[in-house]
Amino acid sequence: MGKLSTPDWIREGFDSKDAYEKSKGIKKKKQGKEGKTFKVRECPKCHSDEVSVVLTGEEGKGAREWECRKCKWVGKNIDEKELSEDEFMKYLDEKGEDVA
Repeated sequence: MGKLSTPDWIREGFDSKDAYEKSKGIKKKKQGKEGKTFKVRECPKCHSDEVSVVLTGEEGKGAREWECRKCKWVGKNIDEKELSEDEFMKYLDEKGEDVA
């Protein structure tokens, strides 16, 4: 175990860590939306959600292309939406999926 050291914000004479971070221009990480978020990927051509990753090239290099199973579009620029839990449930209802 090593020695404990006094935090910088105390040594520099600030009253709180928030005041120190504000004066130094340090921003905290953004807090996510309340609850879960769901990502939905759609084809930019036909707006279908039936898209999949195209695996090409060497193994382990990663996937860089997407393919729409409905209209056979292939490309890199996929539309991605982030939905809250309520919006996702509404999306599934409109699509006709069974929700447990």
